[in-house]
Amino acid sequence: MAAGSFLSLAVALAAFQSPCVSRLTPRVSFPLGSSGRLLVHFSGVGVANTTTLLLSDGGNTLYVGARDSVLALDVSHDDSMSLSRRLDWSPSDKDLEQCSMKGKKMTDCSNFIRVLQLVNSSHLYACGTFAFSPRCSYIDSETLTMSLKPDEGRGRCPYDPYQRNTAIIVDGELYTGTVADYRGNRPVISRHLSQGPRVDLKLDDSLGWLEDPTFISSSFIPDEEKIYFFFSETGREFDFIDKFIVSRVSQVCRSDVGGQRTLQRRWTTFAKAQLLCQADSELPYNLIQDMDSLPPAEGAAAGDTLFYGIFTSQWSVNSGRSAVCSFSLSDIRAAFSGNYRVLNRDSLQWSTRVQEKVANPGECGLHNASDNALRFVKESFLADDSVRPAGRTLTLVSAEHSYSRVAVQRVQAANLKLYTVLFLLSDSGYLHKIVLLQDGVHIVEEVQVFQEPQPTSSLKLSIPKATIFVGTWDSVVKLPTANCSFYWTCAQCVLARDPFCGWDAGTRECVKVSGLHTSLCQDIDRGNVEESCRSVSVTQRTRPGTNSLPAGEVVSVSLNEVVKLHCPAVSRLSRQRWERPNSRLSSDLYLHLEDGGLMFVATPPTLGHYLCRSTENGYQQTVAIFLVRQRSSPGSRTPPPHPGRTQTPVLGGDSPPSGRQAYSAPPEPPGHSQTASEEPEPPPAPPSACYLKELVVVTVLLVLCFSVLATLVLYLVRLRVRTRTAPLGGPAVRGAPTEQDKVSTRPREPVCNGTLTGANGHLPNVPI
Repeated sequence: MAAGSFLSLAVALAAFQSPCVSRLTPRVSFPLGSSGRLLVHFSGVGVANTTTLLLSDGGNTLYVGARDSVLALDVSHDDSMSLSRRLDWSPSDKDLEQCSMKGKKMTDCSNFIRVLQLVNSSHLYACGTFAFSPRCSYIDSETLTMSLKPDEGRGRCPYDPYQRNTAIIVDGELYTGTVADYRGNRPVISRHLSQGPRVDLKLDDSLGWLEDPTFISSSFIPDEEKIYFFFSETGREFDFIDKFIVSRVSQVCRSDVGGQRTLQRRWTTFAKAQLLCQADSELPYNLIQDMDSLPPAEGAAAGDTLFYGIFTSQWSVNSGRSAVCSFSLSDIRAAFSGNYRVLNRDSLQWSTRVQEKVANPGECGLHNASDNALRFVKESFLADDSVRPAGRTLTLVSAEHSYSRVAVQRVQAANLKLYTVLFLLSDSGYLHKIVLLQDGVHIVEEVQVFQEPQPTSSLKLSIPKATIFVGTWDSVVKLPTANCSFYWTCAQCVLARDPFCGWDAGTRECVKVSGLHTSLCQDIDRGNVEESCRSVSVTQRTRPGTNSLPAGEVVSVSLNEVVKLHCPAVSRLSRQRWERPNSRLSSDLYLHLEDGGLMFVATPPTLGHYLCRSTENGYQQTVAIFLVRQRSSPGSRTPPPHPGRTQTPVLGGDSPPSGRQAYSAPPEPPGHSQTASEEPEPPPAPPSACYLKELVVVTVLLVLCFSVLATLVLYLVRLRVRTRTAPLGGPAVRGAPTEQDKVSTRPREPVCNGTLTGANGHLPNVPI
């Protein structure tokens, strides 16, 4: 079956399937401006499009390629970020006029810095779009001044500020992937600033080695002396009715100097292969968005190098989803060491070459090969095998978040085990910190770094400084990779499952893992609180009963009043449950709210104690205790909160962001840390109110009621006695009332509360 027919069948079959996508929920969320997560912003007048970031070797200076300027920011302090130097580099009025005459918008005719690389310890190399006429220059890294007059940047920097490109400097030589013409029709992978007798190289434009590519990133592997480029392009090898995009990895050797006669000043080691981010029985995620490399662990082979990439899909069935796939260097090597396809120039069809290889495409040292061997590699540059994800599985798939940038780091936990941590930036402005586990992924937290969705942004990770930098259209944001001090108990520190953090039993605080802390409480794989915090637990408390339960927070209500009790959520992964001592919460009387609250009508049976218990990963704790009681009198007010009780903070900020749920954390008094078996201490109940006044009023009413009742009984008895002693048929006794008189003189009937009713059954207007 032809490759195109097979792909068409796969598309048809996948359209009827609903891929299983796990829901990824961040444990803790920090909205923009939250006091629970330290964010440092830098912005200034004229600072815009800060989307090219470069760290100095020491990590104390962040170089920023912005619009019409290059900035040097001092980032040596954790809680600040200041401007050290600035180089203004903008087009002249004549350049802007020529750009406008080409039909471009004036806002796009600025100089957008798209290449910013360290050449050596003293100089930078920068390139900008410069009003659709790229320019490049050397810049002194100390003074931030141009060392030489800017020269032409064609083939080194894109013309269009919205066009993706990649660049990397190796031993003073610049390797780039971009377009080499104004219209963007000549994609090229090239080498510039070649040293010594070496010459600049590029791809042969006539061979069709690239098909409308979008360049993403590049990486240098020192052990192989190869530079790898990652991009997406049109897959001409597939005979498909629609334009089918594929993701690629390509390679060139640093030692390549071009052929002597064939492929002069052209790459002799260029080869490319397909990156296939695809799960079984699903359509591939074929659009690469970003890529970052993870070097092998200390002592491991270079083949263990991993490349983590973000992918999306052009297919509607996977619309809105983001996938993360990792590819090993050993699998990329295997693809380039296998068979290659060849393009028939007459039919423009790809086929697998069956004759004996004259040379191995992609092999370093081919510049000394024969013309016959170079002609072979000139037509055989597409590897037949695809590079599949490491472990043959996707790292994660998210239907809720559209990721655009990735940074990866390997972290050593307290038990000396290594974990991979991903930092994923979404288009909506949230940075997700994710740890990869054997049974899946765990999102430790999400931090909102900018408010409005942005088409372009950048992400830079400084491992020595333990800091992440995010470049946006109007500012630069800095935040630490770890936020250990936010977790106030051993249980919360363990449940976070953050490889950066562990609980110190001596200082009773969650601290960053380092060589100084070797016995921290931590469980990244399981998050088991009972085992991890066993050594720091206090005496186990019995479950409070009716007599031993403390008062908790007092809520004074009137009968028949609607009561709503709030239960603070420890995290998004926790589940809240309401309980009453020795009582069941009937669905007829209680309404459980979606936010974890409880609502009911205050009646005598519903007064009393209420407990909210939170359960996460098998660990249960009491997060709120309420005492609902009847208000003492209509004029009294709800007693104010106890002075020792603080307001419940919101995890991640003072107010939840639009469209997102915020979570509340139980309060913790200063200097106190809750262990695995501790429950938050409720404040003492306010002193009992004095009811002497109410008792006197009730007593007077009862005496009045019994007096009226006794008078009425005596009167009726006397009347009956007189009636029985009167002579039959005789004249009425003088002074005795007739039946009519009895009716007209009937006394008012008393009621239970001492208030008298009139003959018409209504209450009199005069209150008692």
